[in-house]
Amino acid sequence: MKNVKDEVFAALLTVSEHVSDTYPKEWAGNEPTIQFTEEDNSVFEGSGSAEGMREDKSKVRYRIDIWDLKNTSPTAVAVDKAVSALGLKRIGCADVPDPSGMKHKQMRYEGIIDMDSDQVYWLN
Repeated sequence: MKNVKDEVFAALLTVSEHVSDTYPKEWAGNEPTIQFTEEDNSVFEGSGSAEGMREDKSKVRYRIDIWDLKNTSPTAVAVDKAVSALGLKRIGCADVPDPSGMKHKQMRYEGIIDMDSDQVYWLN
Protein backbone atom coordinates (compact mmCIF):
# COMPACT_ATOMS: atom_id res chain seq x y z
CA MET A 1 0.00 0.00 0.00
CA LYS A 2 1.30 3.41 -0.96
CA ASN A 3 -0.06 6.43 0.90
CA VAL A 4 -0.38 9.37 -1.50
CA LYS A 5 -3.35 10.98 0.24
CA ASP A 6 -1.17 13.70 1.81
CA GLU A 7 0.26 14.56 -1.62
CA VAL A 8 -3.23 14.81 -3.15
CA PHE A 9 -4.34 17.02 -0.23
CA ALA A 10 -1.32 19.33 -0.64
CA ALA A 11 -1.93 19.59 -4.40
CA LEU A 12 -5.58 20.53 -3.85
CA LEU A 13 -4.61 23.18 -1.29
CA THR A 14 -2.81 25.01 -4.11
CA VAL A 15 -6.26 25.42 -5.72
CA SER A 16 -8.44 26.34 -2.72
CA GLU A 17 -7.97 26.73 1.01
CA HIS A 18 -11.30 24.93 1.54
CA VAL A 19 -10.26 21.29 1.05
CA SER A 20 -11.33 18.31 3.13
CA ASP A 21 -11.63 14.54 2.98
CA THR A 22 -15.07 14.85 4.60
CA TYR A 23 -18.32 16.37 3.40
CA PRO A 24 -18.14 20.18 3.85
CA LYS A 25 -19.89 21.44 6.99
CA GLU A 26 -19.65 25.15 6.25
CA TRP A 27 -20.64 26.53 2.86
CA ALA A 28 -21.23 30.27 3.16
CA GLY A 29 -18.27 32.20 1.82
CA ASN A 30 -16.18 29.06 1.33
CA GLU A 31 -16.38 28.72 -2.43
CA PRO A 32 -14.92 26.87 -4.11
CA THR A 33 -15.09 23.92 -1.71
CA ILE A 34 -13.25 20.71 -2.60
CA GLN A 35 -13.78 17.25 -1.10
CA PHE A 36 -11.52 14.34 -1.99
CA THR A 37 -11.97 10.64 -1.32
CA GLU A 38 -9.56 7.75 -1.75
CA GLU A 39 -11.74 5.19 -3.54
CA ASP A 40 -9.09 2.52 -4.08
CA ASN A 41 -5.63 1.73 -2.79
CA SER A 42 -4.92 -1.89 -3.60
CA VAL A 43 -2.22 -4.28 -4.74
CA PHE A 44 -1.90 -4.06 -8.49
CA GLU A 45 1.13 -6.29 -8.91
CA GLY A 46 2.95 -8.48 -6.43
CA SER A 47 5.70 -11.03 -6.33
CA GLY A 48 6.69 -13.86 -4.04
CA SER A 49 10.00 -14.51 -2.39
CA ALA A 50 11.41 -16.46 0.53
CA GLU A 51 10.17 -13.67 2.80
CA GLY A 52 6.59 -13.99 1.49
CA MET A 53 4.40 -11.88 -0.79
CA ARG A 54 5.65 -8.44 -1.76
CA GLU A 55 3.63 -5.58 -3.21
CA ASP A 56 5.50 -4.27 -6.25
CA LYS A 57 2.88 -1.82 -7.55
CA SER A 58 -0.14 -0.18 -5.94
CA LYS A 59 -3.28 1.03 -7.72
CA VAL A 60 -4.84 4.26 -6.41
CA ARG A 61 -8.04 6.05 -7.40
CA TYR A 62 -9.34 9.37 -6.06
CA ARG A 63 -12.70 11.10 -6.42
CA ILE A 64 -12.65 14.88 -6.19
CA ASP A 65 -15.87 16.86 -5.74
CA ILE A 66 -16.01 20.61 -6.35
CA TRP A 67 -18.85 22.88 -5.21
CA ASP A 68 -19.33 26.53 -6.11
CA LEU A 69 -22.22 28.99 -6.21
CA LYS A 70 -21.48 30.18 -9.75
CA ASN A 71 -19.13 28.01 -11.81
CA THR A 72 -16.95 24.93 -11.13
CA SER A 73 -15.04 25.03 -14.43
CA PRO A 74 -12.12 27.31 -13.43
CA THR A 75 -11.56 25.25 -10.29
CA ALA A 76 -11.77 21.99 -12.24
CA VAL A 77 -9.07 23.20 -14.65
CA ALA A 78 -6.82 24.14 -11.70
CA VAL A 79 -7.52 20.81 -9.95
CA ASP A 80 -6.64 18.94 -13.15
CA LYS A 81 -3.32 20.76 -13.42
CA ALA A 82 -2.44 20.18 -9.74
CA VAL A 83 -3.42 16.51 -9.57
CA SER A 84 -2.02 15.61 -13.00
CA ALA A 85 1.34 17.02 -11.84
CA LEU A 86 1.41 14.14 -9.32
CA GLY A 87 1.29 11.71 -12.24
CA LEU A 88 -2.33 10.66 -11.74
CA LYS A 89 -4.53 10.42 -14.82
CA ARG A 90 -8.00 11.96 -15.03
CA ILE A 91 -10.43 9.18 -15.92
CA GLY A 92 -13.65 11.13 -15.53
CA CYS A 93 -15.14 14.58 -15.11
CA ALA A 94 -18.85 15.37 -14.97
CA ASP A 95 -21.34 17.90 -13.70
CA VAL A 96 -23.56 16.42 -10.99
CA PRO A 97 -27.09 17.66 -10.29
CA ASP A 98 -27.24 19.06 -6.76
CA PRO A 99 -30.55 19.74 -5.00
CA SER A 100 -28.95 22.58 -3.02
CA GLY A 101 -28.70 24.72 -6.15
CA MET A 102 -24.90 24.82 -5.95
CA LYS A 103 -22.81 23.88 -8.97
CA HIS A 104 -21.21 20.47 -8.39
CA LYS A 105 -18.51 18.78 -10.47
CA GLN A 106 -17.05 15.33 -9.82
CA MET A 107 -13.64 14.24 -11.10
CA ARG A 108 -11.81 10.92 -10.84
CA TYR A 109 -8.07 10.21 -11.05
CA GLU A 110 -6.08 6.99 -10.93
CA GLY A 111 -2.60 5.63 -11.34
CA ILE A 112 -0.29 2.71 -10.66
CA ILE A 113 2.57 3.52 -8.30
CA ASP A 114 5.84 1.59 -8.28
CA MET A 115 6.57 0.81 -4.63
CA ASP A 116 10.36 1.09 -5.01
CA SER A 117 10.69 4.25 -7.09
CA ASP A 118 7.36 6.08 -6.45
CA GLN A 119 7.04 6.39 -10.25
CA VAL A 120 3.38 6.68 -11.32
CA TYR A 121 2.11 4.76 -14.34
CA TRP A 122 -1.17 5.26 -16.14
CA LEU A 123 -3.57 2.44 -16.79
CA ASN A 124 -4.30 1.87 -20.47
